[in-house]
Amino acid sequence: MSPRPGPAPDRAARPRDADARRAEILAAARRAFARHAYADTTIAAIADDAGVSPALVMKYYGSKEHLFDQVFTFDADATALFDAPLDGLARHMVLHLLATQRGQTRDPILRIAFSRHHLELGGQARANFRTQVIDALAARLPGPDAGLRAELAIGVLLGLGALYATVQADQLTRLAPDEVVDIYIPLLQPLLSGEAPTGR
Repeated sequence: MSPRPGPAPDRAARPRDADARRAEILAAARRAFARHAYADTTIAAIADDAGVSPALVMKYYGSKEHLFDQVFTFDADATALFDAPLDGLARHMVLHLLATQRGQTRDPILRIAFSRHHLELGGQARANFRTQVIDALAARLPGPDAGLRAELAIGVLLGLGALYATVQADQLTRLAPDEVVDIYIPLLQPLLSGEAPTGR
């Protein structure tokens, strides 16, 4: 009598495991490219940080350049950052950024600050940011000077993110999220709605 076959493998779990590994590798790549120039960043170091083999990094991402491209692509980040009606967009953007800094989600846009480490590849990262973040926001804004207002609004967000991520401003970090929102809505919402003067 032949032995009974064991239980079928849990096929549903495999994609989740693969997705989790992909996310861990991408997170490790973000950390690596934030700290080191492209030429000084290695697949082996990214793999070690992610707790996987270099071969698995190559299986999922193919090359260091493709992994860099994934790190500095902002489409999904912009979709989440702008996922609110225009009249509540300022509040949503600030809360989304604060959630990132408090470790509840992944960095939406702040990694653009590290693109200057990467010479010619950094130029492509900045072009992606311009198209996928600033131009995408400008397309949603009513009124004149939408492109300028989008740049200013994103500048406000980047400044707030930098205070949390690099300056670690003591007074600001003691505030509850709603308190920060109350301060930043008057700065952001007029830029989004077209009520803020642009000087042009």
